[in-house]
Amino acid sequence: MTANGLSAQDLFEFSFLSDPQLSPDGNWVVFVKRVINEKEKYQSNLFLMHVDSKEITQFTQGDFSDVQPRWSPDGRYIFFVSNRSKKQQIWNIAFNGGEASQVTTFKRGASQPVLSPDGKKLIVSVSLSASDSLKEKETAQEKKEEKLKPYITTNLQYKSDAKGFSDETFEHLVLVNLETGTKSLLTDGQYDHHSPAFSPDGMRLVYIANRSEDPEQTFYSDIYQLDLTTNDTEKLTHSDKRFYTPNYSPDGTKLSLLGDDMEYTGATLTRVWTLDLATKELSCLTSEWDVECNDVAINDMGTGAASAGAIWSKTNDALYFLASELGSTNLYKVTLDKQITTVVGGKRQVYAFSTDMEQDRLVYAVSHTGIPGDLFESTFSGSEEQRLTAINEQFLETKEISIPEDFRFKATDGTELQGWIMKPTGFKDGETYPLVLEIHGGPHAMYSHAFMHEFQVLAGKGYGVLFMNPRGSHGYGQQFVDAVRGDYGGIDYDDVMVAVDYALENYGWIDSSRLGVTGGSYGGFMTNWIVGHTNKFKAAVTQRSISNWLSFYGVSDIGYFFTEWEHKTTVMEDPEELWRISPLRYVKDVETPLLILHSENDYRCPIEQAEQLYIALKQQKKPTRFVRFPESNHELSRSGDPGLRIIRLTEITNWFDQYLK
Repeated sequence: MTANGLSAQDLFEFSFLSDPQLSPDGNWVVFVKRVINEKEKYQSNLFLMHVDSKEITQFTQGDFSDVQPRWSPDGRYIFFVSNRSKKQQIWNIAFNGGEASQVTTFKRGASQPVLSPDGKKLIVSVSLSASDSLKEKETAQEKKEEKLKPYITTNLQYKSDAKGFSDETFEHLVLVNLETGTKSLLTDGQYDHHSPAFSPDGMRLVYIANRSEDPEQTFYSDIYQLDLTTNDTEKLTHSDKRFYTPNYSPDGTKLSLLGDDMEYTGATLTRVWTLDLATKELSCLTSEWDVECNDVAINDMGTGAASAGAIWSKTNDALYFLASELGSTNLYKVTLDKQITTVVGGKRQVYAFSTDMEQDRLVYAVSHTGIPGDLFESTFSGSEEQRLTAINEQFLETKEISIPEDFRFKATDGTELQGWIMKPTGFKDGETYPLVLEIHGGPHAMYSHAFMHEFQVLAGKGYGVLFMNPRGSHGYGQQFVDAVRGDYGGIDYDDVMVAVDYALENYGWIDSSRLGVTGGSYGGFMTNWIVGHTNKFKAAVTQRSISNWLSFYGVSDIGYFFTEWEHKTTVMEDPEELWRISPLRYVKDVETPLLILHSENDYRCPIEQAEQLYIALKQQKKPTRFVRFPESNHELSRSGDPGLRIIRLTEITNWFDQYLK
């Protein structure tokens, strides 16, 4: 450890802020603060802040997961999701304090509370099987279920990284009358229904669903509107686009939507749309703007929250939304005549925002190079910004942080690329240091100006850190993000290697004989590819990686469509091409010592990908080590068990220490 940089163990000291919600009158903000408790487990509670005085009070207590806070329209209650009754259910608590009371008792729990404009009704999302009724509770028999049973399916999508094997349930919307306690099921069928929103008069509801004949092989999502007085449902879109997060305009005549037309499959830019409810006319407001209208910045500080979508101005003529560009996620405004302006800018990631009823003020959550995650406030013009919280500042003041420097350089074909370099903490002029190249997953994601604990740990151990956005990344337009499709291991490999060459040429403190490389998911694929194609790196760590695209097709929860989307071919059409771009094919050429990290329950890049690679290396007596993380999925590095996250970081730094020090 050099100087007083951050360590892996310091993860336990952080507080993680998410989901700020401004009260209707704009005087208070409720937010989720997650910590790692003495049992080394996550604990989330709600905190309240008086915006003007900046005074913070803890609002819910206990070793629970209290999340998704939502104000009642009169500001008197806060509804939230909690596991305090073992399952996630909806609870509410009076703003002026007192005990929380349980609102729902569904067999499989409930989430995503949405309140009606009069505050008398609540929409929640509930998982139901074809045979479930709303009244059923889990029986003692179901809890017991000691006999072994086979898992049987006839579905194409029978597992997911988030939920494991499918239990044949679907997400349905339930209306809860808060005055009478009655509950009504609003949706039906073997389909998932998401993102409900009430009309301003509370008489209608919109939501998204893919109710096609074959939802497993069609990837669009449509907007449906339900009349709550007649129970009539109308489909508003034409099954040719993917839409998310609908919001009614204040006058109830239009919807705002985020979505895309899938022209570039999974690499298609998300754009901002409006839908006229009278004419059913769709307008894309950002069609001329070559930017991803979503937060796709990567950080490992657990700051993810559901997107609020595009929020209407109270005058019905503009929308506010997040977009990711050039390594920053910021808040933008687009008018109905397509004029786009920046509301909150800067080199940072704005990962959530909220407004009051009158739209006098904005509260937003920010991560940047020196801030893991804090709340800020400003007017709607973006002026007079104030920092509201400094939740990790006391702890970080005792540490030396390495601040990334961003730079621009040219790819082999002349395209401008963006990268960042971090010096080791305790850096001394005239000395040379090892460098670790980090490669992000996705590949359609974006390294950004956000805080990365993992990078700080490497810097604290005496390593320089290089990271960049190769072709395939978001932040640089539609052609840039699409360029990698059909060319994995080609243009993207060139881009990351050019970044290394640029760093070696321009930063004299890097020791070119002590280079390391690591990455996860797609970044793990690229790490595997690199060590099969060059000996430039003296050590490598591949995480939750892909080694064999032929088997990935059948074992990944997304393999059957991702393979075709990204490689423009399938196992049936061109197995030779999938084998050509599989790192496993080049394993005989690997000379770089390779540490393999993988989660047992990763269904996105299943562990057999690591097993094949490990055995192929081991049989050839090449230096390797295989670390398998129990009860963990693809998200280990971001939201996995805290103790295992520490072990993961320690394994990475120990491996580099062994070969690069």
